Amino acid sequence: MAAGDKGQGRNQLRVGRLVKAHGLKGGLKLELYTDNPEARFITGAEFTLQVPEASPWHGKTITVREYRVMNGNPVVFFDDIDDRDAADGIVRAILWIDQDDVEPEDNAWYDHQLTGLDVVRDEQVVGRVVRIDHMPAQDLLIVRPIGSDSEEIMVPFVEAIVPTVDIEAGRVIVTPPAGLFEELPDAAPDEQPAADAS
Repeated sequence: MAAGDKGQGRNQLRVGRLVKAHGLKGGLKLELYTDNPEARFITGAEFTLQVPEASPWHGKTITVREYRVMNGNPVVFFDDIDDRDAADGIVRAILWIDQDDVEPEDNAWYDHQLTGLDVVRDEQVVGRVVRIDHMPAQDLLIVRPIGSDSEEIMVPFVEAIVPTVDIEAGRVIVTPPAGLFEELPDAAPDEQPAADAS
């Protein structure tokens, strides 16, 4: 999980996304990006919202009224979101929290820590992280391959593909699926099919 560097010099961590309204009293089901939701979503916790610019919530913060698990799903209630219509108006927002006074979580890094790291595959440096894109489903490491000035490869920032992040060594280790870092060969030039002998 990558933490964003949003705002004026503030480090922020993405901790959840509002998936859909729950019930009639303003509850919202959460997709969690945190290992410790009970600590993150305590009453009074304040989040910065990532929403489209056209949203009335753009540029605003929101405060937790209550967090609970209902039927196995994390559900959060916020101040000033009191009914289903209000909850529907904020669905798909991504929640960010200031990290200044909060202990970092395991497997959470700031964008600036990841940017510039070497990308290593099978003990070979294959590229460098140029930025992180925070998408609703997952974060993407945007990697520039060695020897390229403009090509960018989008690497899903998930443990199966990026099992190791070593900030001190200045690298991330990747185990990408075939074809992510190279074009799969159709047929090598010297292996062209033989002309029909008939």
